[in-house]
Amino acid sequence: MSRGMLLVLSGPSGAGKGTLAGRLLQEDPTFRFSVSCTTRKPRERETNGRHYYFLDDKEFDQSIEKHMFLEYAVVHGHRYGTLRMHVMEQIERGTNVLLDVDPQGARSVMRAEPSCVSVFILPPSYEELAVRLHTRNTDEPTEIQRRLLNARGEIAQMGLYHYVIINDTIDEAFERLKAIVLAEKHRSTRYRPEIPEKNPINDGGCGAESRAN
Repeated sequence: MSRGMLLVLSGPSGAGKGTLAGRLLQEDPTFRFSVSCTTRKPRERETNGRHYYFLDDKEFDQSIEKHMFLEYAVVHGHRYGTLRMHVMEQIERGTNVLLDVDPQGARSVMRAEPSCVSVFILPPSYEELAVRLHTRNTDEPTEIQRRLLNARGEIAQMGLYHYVIINDTIDEAFERLKAIVLAEKHRSTRYRPEIPEKNPINDGGCGAESRAN
């Protein structure tokens, strides 16, 4: 049994990586979502254990001391971390794992697991990114400005990733993501089909005649 794929989706806040991750999980049953830990408060409609594991600072510090994180980082004033055991156990079983992480965390994962598949999600423009951050109504104006400022530095490092997708429309961006996933599933390190001695389609004794006719 080959190892599963570790797919890392990243990009600036508001680029749409969460929406793309959700669609991939709905349409591709081979993937499992890795739920991250965070010290920020839950947003509306977010639930513990499904969207994030919401920890206080003491619990997060204890997880660091126990070396439980594959990566962790401070992002926009809050701490985020990916639980190593949850990810690696599934990959070793041959399950594909999807990580939706910020660029700082993505770079840590890429260093720790060079075999991962990294995809950077870009907005079509900085103007559109600002519109998306304002219309989702989840952050204060000062927080939005901080995220927009951070986005420029994050986008400058997109060359570190294997693939880049511009999320101009969600349908087109998702088609590009599916194409990447399909190609990576057929990489020789993951895809090792066994070729039978006989072709079952032509094993009826008249294969050559049928083709000639």
